[in-house]
Amino acid sequence: MGKTLIIGASSNPERYSYLAAQRLLAYGYEIELIGLRKDVIFDQVIDTEKKAFEDIDTVTLYLSDKFQPEYYEYIISLNPRRVIFNPGTENAEFEKLLIQNDIDAQEACTLVLLRTGQY
Repeated sequence: MGKTLIIGASSNPERYSYLAAQRLLAYGYEIELIGLRKDVIFDQVIDTEKKAFEDIDTVTLYLSDKFQPEYYEYIISLNPRRVIFNPGTENAEFEKLLIQNDIDAQEACTLVLLRTGQY
């Protein structure tokens, strides 16, 4: 089982990306985090740089479509199996690009997928 990369990670407990990190760890998934500010949550570092993480299975986005273009090439370079566009992050242009690169693009909610056993 590969890791999940959360892009748009936050140390604010009211953010969905924070809850996703918490729940993914609770379900036994390994995570990597990229956010606007360097921080630590659940003993996990929130990085601000696009690192060449190994073994990324899923990228889950908590970043609005206007901030996504700078991540297109980076995410494709990680060669994940899928990218999850959480509510409010939908982006037809990026979804099309992912599909062209044989990466599954899903408009879904990470928290719901976990809760319903579909993650």
